[in-house]
Amino acid sequence: MRSFVIAAMATTMLTTAATAADITIKFSHVTAESTPKGQMALKFEELVEERLPGRVDVEVFPSSQLYNDDASLPALIFDDIQLVAVSLSKFKKYTPSLQLFDLPFLFPDMAAVDRFQASPEGQELLDSLDGTGIVGLGYLHNGMKQLSANTPLIEPDDADGLKFRIQASDVLAAQFEALGGTPLKKPFSEVFVLLQTKAIDGQENTWSNIYSKKFHEVQEHITVTNHGVIDYLVASNEEFWNGMPDDVKPVVEEALQEAIGYGNALAQSIDDEGRVNVEASGYSTVHELTPEQRALWVEAMRPVWAQFEDEIGPELIAAAAQSSGS
Repeated sequence: MRSFVIAAMATTMLTTAATAADITIKFSHVTAESTPKGQMALKFEELVEERLPGRVDVEVFPSSQLYNDDASLPALIFDDIQLVAVSLSKFKKYTPSLQLFDLPFLFPDMAAVDRFQASPEGQELLDSLDGTGIVGLGYLHNGMKQLSANTPLIEPDDADGLKFRIQASDVLAAQFEALGGTPLKKPFSEVFVLLQTKAIDGQENTWSNIYSKKFHEVQEHITVTNHGVIDYLVASNEEFWNGMPDDVKPVVEEALQEAIGYGNALAQSIDDEGRVNVEASGYSTVHELTPEQRALWVEAMRPVWAQFEDEIGPELIAAAAQSSGS
């Protein structure tokens, strides 16, 4: 009997050794699988495991199953996870330059975001994390931000006195302070409950995030402002990324760039679909601003640019504005 057990254990160990991957990549993110980020992560898993069977295993953890965005970056640095797609707003601690993407009304649409990110200045920003333990690998789109609250937001004064959830960004805090609002830095995973319990009055997000996380069910009004962008930096632990074997790293890198392209191609259609679904649900009233009304929002928020010019760099802001045609 004892010899049988030993033989069975040996067989199990051999089977495990034969099937276990040499490298495991834990990919943690905070959004639902239906979002551009969620779809990109699944595409990356599919491509890597198809091209490197038995060599690399990708484990995707969506919807903050492992970490929220604020905890993801320390976890990445300690190599507890190996890949993230974290909002650009979260990187101020590691580089002030990426605060550029939080400036209100800098980019009129996603085409302008694309132009800047593809420019020499935009590509150089991927290297701004050198020396932090994080390596920037590419930009992933989500979409343009809209404002929501339980009261209509038609003119900037309508935000006065309201509490808005924001990401952990000083630029976004200044944006709402310029309107007379109170910004509260809270994790994405807590937003629905905060809105539901009226601990906050409103928030800013893309249509795909608003719909997938059901924010529209607890917000009576959404204003189409397109006042900012939510994009992500796809990043890895620097030592892990550069330490992959020479016959593995190029394959993983190519799969990642293909997956990012796939996610970005989906982003606009998923965001548009999110708006259609929000409007069809009947929970929220969607408000379109006239050009004159939108100009008032631009005027109210534009001083934030000057406030952060020294931190971000005037040349960088000018390059982004030029890509936007401003």
